[in-house]
Amino acid sequence: MRRALVVTDESARHPFRMHLPPHVCRTSAAVPARSSWRFTMQDLKMFLMAYSACLLAVTTWIG
Repeated sequence: MRRALVVTDESARHPFRMHLPPHVCRTSAAVPARSSWRFTMQDLKMFLMAYSACLLAVTTWIG
């Protein structure tokens, strides 16, 4: 019996994914999806820091 050097998975539907081993393409149902996204104070703080840093950089570059 002759076997191919590269085993392909035709159900992958993408040329790259066809050549991956089966354990890589398996989807895991154990990972729960986040049902809702919450905007926290840490998110607000990081947004304001990034906004002010970009504003400072642009005004320094223009002025």
